[in-house]
Amino acid sequence: MLRVSGDDTFRLFVELMSGCGMRNGEAAAVNVNNIVAADVYRINEQVNQTTKKYGSLKHRRHEEYRDVPLPARIRATIEWYADKHGTADGYLLRHPKESARPFQPYLVQNQWQRLERTQSLDVYEGMTIYSLRHFFASNCLSHGIPITDVAEWMGHKSIDITFKIYRHLMPAALGQAARVLDLGLAA
Repeated sequence: MLRVSGDDTFRLFVELMSGCGMRNGEAAAVNVNNIVAADVYRINEQVNQTTKKYGSLKHRRHEEYRDVPLPARIRATIEWYADKHGTADGYLLRHPKESARPFQPYLVQNQWQRLERTQSLDVYEGMTIYSLRHFFASNCLSHGIPITDVAEWMGHKSIDITFKIYRHLMPAALGQAARVLDLGLAA
């Protein structure tokens, strides 16, 4: 099972990406101080792949952020990790060889690939760590959460991106709309 594979950092990434829809760099910058309500996590920075430093979010200016749902399971995982491993200025993850540097997302990707090679990771062919972000969106949409909310939580530049990627998960929308309109027209 994916959630019990790898080390603690790997498991934390799996939870953050599948439960909150974070990008790899956003998960690398997870900070306990960004829990702004019992069920809300504020994503306000990421580890930039190029600079290897904390930076602004994709498609956002430095001071901008996005709030995402924080399921109780994910909050418990964040708290468990913080209790077990501690934090540095609230950050849960630091570079394993230099604690002054941010954690680098490629380290989790490397672990994913090692687990796949040793067949310790039971995943579908072609699945990557980033696929967990797609799971988040699919899970939301298949449970009736409006695509406008999902697009905002995913941090997509426009809803068109979300629609193009996930429209296939809403095939019943037209039929449902026709039934609702029939009810209104019958009144």
